Amino acid sequence: MKKTAVIVGTGAGGAAVGKELMKRYHVVFLEEGKDFHPFGLPVNGLASLRKSGLFLDERMIHTLFPNMIVRKSKDMVHVNGRGVGGTTTLATGNAVRYDGALRELGIDLDREFEELYEELPITTEHEKYWDTSTRDLWDAFVRSGITPQVTPKLLKKPDCARCGHCAIGCPTGAKWDTREIIEECVALGAELRKGCRAVRFETENGRVTGLRAVEDSVKLDFHADLYVLAAGGLGTPEILSNSGIPVTETLFGDPVLAVAAHMPGFHQEHQILMPFISQHDGYILSPYMDYLSFFFNKKWRLPITDIASVMIKMADESVGSVRKGKIEKELTERDKEILHDGVRTASRILKNLGARKEDLFLGTVNEGHPGGMLPLTEKEARSLHSPLLPENLYVADATILPRSMGNPPILTIMALARKIARTIDI
Repeated sequence: MKKTAVIVGTGAGGAAVGKELMKRYHVVFLEEGKDFHPFGLPVNGLASLRKSGLFLDERMIHTLFPNMIVRKSKDMVHVNGRGVGGTTTLATGNAVRYDGALRELGIDLDREFEELYEELPITTEHEKYWDTSTRDLWDAFVRSGITPQVTPKLLKKPDCARCGHCAIGCPTGAKWDTREIIEECVALGAELRKGCRAVRFETENGRVTGLRAVEDSVKLDFHADLYVLAAGGLGTPEILSNSGIPVTETLFGDPVLAVAAHMPGFHQEHQILMPFISQHDGYILSPYMDYLSFFFNKKWRLPITDIASVMIKMADESVGSVRKGKIEKELTERDKEILHDGVRTASRILKNLGARKEDLFLGTVNEGHPGGMLPLTEKEARSLHSPLLPENLYVADATILPRSMGNPPILTIMALARKIARTIDI
């Protein structure tokens, strides 16, 4: 008879670790959210509502996109997905390998990445979906002395509909997300408990003896041989803290700031988000229509058809925390310097696109890749298990990344989670 593993979370880490553990354990997935439903209405059709006063605060985006949760801290807003598939349903489907910080610790993920490249629908052959706006932005990058690289994407059939909804749920199923892994695991015998919120672990003599959860207002206790926490960079530290397990105040978030320009008739809204990336010192640049800014930032009160936008995603310093749902996080002076440099570079690109200086404007700083509050060190390079954790509890999400990546994290988290599953011997 197989032992039982309870996995909290169905995003990149939870799905990847669960698929691998299925070979040896009976797996039970706990997911706080419900089923994910993509946003199917034309975004430009909702633009008229911006003047109604309905969209006063970024946290109200939940009324438009129920699977998107937004919280605020001093300098920025924080976005994460809640539902089967986690934030992978709201990510732009990037499959970037970025494991340098882990390799520095002595963690080799070559095997895991090679397997993921074989198993997942990763492609760079999506230029056939690029319209004039994306090609013009590519040329503007090049004229600015920048050499961008086509972004590896998690794209499968049916073909992309060019709706621009990558970050609010792909309506055609062209963009892959971890719901496919969860469905595969369930078909093979795994259990999936939706609407089940993990609260805290009960521990005794260095082991977890049970997990308290709430499902439809009913308190439940789960008992297993193994527990894996993959509730995300904000959810995981909260559950650990509730359980009396210390975490560090080293929260990072990969802040994003969009630099935009008034470009009548540009029509970037129907393009794949982040079709190509350029790497810079401490940040990346990529074409990106920022829906959060479009709905809630007054500077963006233009028709979406008339906005050209380039995102800055930066690797921020690991300074911050989350307690009882409240995020304490602000930009450091170094973070502000990096963002300032990114704004200069993005502005140059937009000017080379044809925008005037007076037509440039900034978006809202937002974070969507939190992590780092239980970072791995060289001492855990083989075990991948923090000494602060009970012996039968592992963490398999961005919480254990040693520092901010400033790059799309999904593929790297999946590779690390798979390796963690192979390391576990309980």
